[in-house]
Amino acid sequence: MTLQPWFPDAKLGIFVHWGIYAVNGITESWSMFNGEISPEDYLRQLDGFTAARFDPDAWAELFHRAGARYAVLTTKHHDGVALWDTDAGDLSVVRRAPAGRDLVDGYVAAMRRRGLKAGLYFSHADWSHPDYATVRGPIADENNPMAYAPVGGEDPARWERFLAFHRAQIDELLDRFAPDLLWFDGQWERDESQWRFAALGEQIRARSPHTVINGRLTGFGDYATPEQGLPITAPDGPWELCLTVNDSWGYRPQDHNHKSVRQLVRTFAEVIGAGGNLLLDVGPKPDGTITPEQADRLLGLGAWIGRNRDAVYGTRAGLPPGHHYGPSTLSADRRVVYLVCFDAPREFVAVRGLRNPVRRVSVLGAGAELAHRVVGGFAEVPGVLYIDAPADLDEHATVLAVELDGELDLYRGAGHN
Repeated sequence: MTLQPWFPDAKLGIFVHWGIYAVNGITESWSMFNGEISPEDYLRQLDGFTAARFDPDAWAELFHRAGARYAVLTTKHHDGVALWDTDAGDLSVVRRAPAGRDLVDGYVAAMRRRGLKAGLYFSHADWSHPDYATVRGPIADENNPMAYAPVGGEDPARWERFLAFHRAQIDELLDRFAPDLLWFDGQWERDESQWRFAALGEQIRARSPHTVINGRLTGFGDYATPEQGLPITAPDGPWELCLTVNDSWGYRPQDHNHKSVRQLVRTFAEVIGAGGNLLLDVGPKPDGTITPEQADRLLGLGAWIGRNRDAVYGTRAGLPPGHHYGPSTLSADRRVVYLVCFDAPREFVAVRGLRNPVRRVSVLGAGAELAHRVVGGFAEVPGVLYIDAPADLDEHATVLAVELDGELDLYRGAGHN
């Protein structure tokens, strides 16, 4: 299956972790798994989940202004609470919370009205389902009763019953919402033979061939999904870094450690410069509103993207490390290299290994043309391109457009001997 072309061109998605955990402002699902709160008290948060101010069109407008081309909503986290009106069980905010309505339906419709692709997160693990913890998994020392049956207490028939429920919920998401992307999670407590991911993947492809699938449908996904830490070496093939705006996935009012707009711009530039997408996470309140602190950062990132959109959309990974001190991207026709400068250059910006003559260098968002020259070089080894330092600097990161004569041709050798 060929990856849908919209995905590598999108560059930025917004991850939305929204669920009953926002009521107490505690860690999503893990707080009950780790014993911070009892499962009974955790599920009592259903009573406070109102979605009273949920405006999916406002979300869509915010995400659009952030520069995102897609979004991913947690339709069901590991706690098993569905945000849509599932017929496979009764544990949903539709049937058991004051929200009282299908929230996924409104989200999907709003994203599409604003031209964003609609992604749905779904956890394989379900720590609230009575038939989930009925077999053992690959982690030999795991004894948590929410995840595994006790040794000798396996019940394969109940596991089959859980798999039927699991498949029924995925079928509902596909048939009702036709998602552009399925973002799976929670796969680690069973191996692939227990989950039967190969068969599931084929079923999804047959039912919804346009749907992109992340790599946590192990062995069957379209792209890799590193989490929180920027990879030093980019994964092979398409990939996406999921990252929180502060330190939390869901709404935690005590977490004020928000990344600055400059930090988000830097991470975004490093991700797209290495050929990936950034999936940037926000955690709405139980009423459905996104905090001003997180919204302001999305808007700040979006303003930078707007000033530098030519270096973002439709580009590919830029120069390999060693050619420029910073990330870069490459235009689709391979004739323009966009250099990202995080700090104010002193005297010049240098690019090594360019075999192409340079036709023009300018500052994106300012239009100022910059003088440039090539210094040195011998035989097959090209000289260094020196670009005069720009006077017009972006407050977060300045981007220089280097227009080449022909498609990018790089020298990658060890020098003339």
